[in-house]
Amino acid sequence: MSGWEACDGKKLVRSSSGLRMVPEHHAARSPFGLDEPPWVPDKDCPRCMQCETKFDFITRKHHCRRCGKCFCDKCCSKKVPLPRMCFVDPVRQCAECALISQKETEFYDKQLKVLMNGATFSVARGTSEKSEMMVCRLSNNQRYLFLDGDSHYEIEIAQISTVQILTEGFTPGGGNTRATGMFLQYKVPGSEELTQMKFTASEDFNSNKKLSAAWLAAMHKAAKLLYESRDQ
Repeated sequence: MSGWEACDGKKLVRSSSGLRMVPEHHAARSPFGLDEPPWVPDKDCPRCMQCETKFDFITRKHHCRRCGKCFCDKCCSKKVPLPRMCFVDPVRQCAECALISQKETEFYDKQLKVLMNGATFSVARGTSEKSEMMVCRLSNNQRYLFLDGDSHYEIEIAQISTVQILTEGFTPGGGNTRATGMFLQYKVPGSEELTQMKFTASEDFNSNKKLSAAWLAAMHKAAKLLYESRDQ
C-alpha cells in the first residue's frame, strides 16, 4: 500500500442536514465530493419552489439536502443516499435531485470498486511511442491514480484536466462501440505544464479486454463527477 493510501482520519459531524462522516482535513476529501449547499432562508420562500403551494401551519417547509431549495412535503419526500456529501444515512431530497443521486449510486456501489480493483493497459507517456504494460487503479481514498509496471506513477485525481475515452466500431446510430483506451492530461505538482498519457486496452485475452472496457466506462463516469465537483 502506498503512503498516500494511509488511512485518512475521519470525524462525525452534525449539520442541519444530518450526520456526515468527513475527513478530518479538508485536503483529504474525495475529489468527487460535493459541499453542502446553503439553504434558501425560510423568509425568502413563502411558497414551494416546485408546485408553488403556499406554506402555513399545516403545509410545512422542507429543504432539499442536495440543492438547498425549499419545498413542500409532497415535492421533497424522498430520502436517498448522498455519498458525495458524506451523509451517513439517506437524506431528504427533491424529486429532481433524488433522481440524480440515485443514478450516482451505481458509481459508488459498483464502478468505484471497478476502478479500485484496477485493469491492465499499455501506457505511453508524453509523445513517446514507447509503451509499458501497467496495472492502473484508483487509490482507496479516491485521490490518486496508481500505475504499476516496471515504472510507477501516482497521478493526483484533482490535477487531472482532461479525460478522453477512445472508442472503436462507431456506427451512425451510436451503437456497437467499445472503449479501447483513454487519453489523459494532468498537472504534476509544482509545474504548470500539462503531462499526457495514452492508455490502450490489452488485446491479450478476452477477459482482460472486458475488464479494461469496464474500467474505462467507470473512469468516464468518474471524470463527469470530477468536473461537476469543480464547477460547484
